[in-house]
Amino acid sequence: MNIHTIVIPTPYPIGDVNAFLVKGDRLSLFDVGPKTPEALEAIERGLKEAGYNLNDVEQVVLTHHHPDHSGWVDAFPEADILGHEYNDHFLRKTPEFMAYRTTFYIQQLQLQAVPEQYLDKIVEQKEALLLYGTTPLTKFISDGEEIPGHPGLKAIYTPGHAQSHLIFIEESTKEVIGGDLLLERVAPNPLVEPPTDLSYERPKSLIQQQESLKLLRDLDAAKVYPGHGDVITSVNQLIENRLKRDEMRLEQLIHHINGPKTVLQLTMDLYPANYKTELGLTLSKTLGYLDCLIRDGVVRVEEVNGVNIYTPA
Repeated sequence: MNIHTIVIPTPYPIGDVNAFLVKGDRLSLFDVGPKTPEALEAIERGLKEAGYNLNDVEQVVLTHHHPDHSGWVDAFPEADILGHEYNDHFLRKTPEFMAYRTTFYIQQLQLQAVPEQYLDKIVEQKEALLLYGTTPLTKFISDGEEIPGHPGLKAIYTPGHAQSHLIFIEESTKEVIGGDLLLERVAPNPLVEPPTDLSYERPKSLIQQQESLKLLRDLDAAKVYPGHGDVITSVNQLIENRLKRDEMRLEQLIHHINGPKTVLQLTMDLYPANYKTELGLTLSKTLGYLDCLIRDGVVRVEEVNGVNIYTPA
């Protein structure tokens, strides 16, 4: 691929996010950073270094809907905006979807025994919502679809970190634009998100993420251009490390389930130093591990008085 990396600052602990300018029959920008002035300056600077400006970009392609990747769709009003259909809910932010989203999260947090006073803070995420763009998609991308203007560059649906997540593989070179599926320094959080069908059935994000990693492993990628950090060349080795680390965490969690426990109690056990400041993220991780233990027949769950209780199987 003829690819140029643009490094964009974010206000998040993860640090900078990568956007990738790809020249083919169309000039495409994969991901666009959060909607901050500093991010826009970095995009303009990166495009200039490659010999282009904002108006030269013919299409923006989103790996997923999170604000550090989708914020500056608004900077390209003449470009086509492509991504998984699920992105559109967060770009349009209709009152109906936002009300559904709030109800979904409150229901899930109540099942996890989160006290009432913490619900609004976790659910609203007002600061994050301000960093999203507002330009809707002009084209939905489906699993297996070729990207316009880039023969041989195909989208693959890889949910887990995000329900909208796509990676893009160049079939002849085995190079992958990977979004946040696989990062070198950290394991992406398997975030709890509303399902793509907008029902109230919670997706099992960590199980999805593990399956997506195995799918990437089976592709035998030569190189991954990730959403954060440096280019990854030892792709399959890193995937194996991630999967083994999950297994270690599962073993740790099993030892804490020595009687009836809620997700909140187990989160406090697993993340005593972080749960107070990052409650939403740590709850997501714990819930993901519990889903795996239920899948493996090690743990069972029962709803008691509106709260999920986990016990050894």
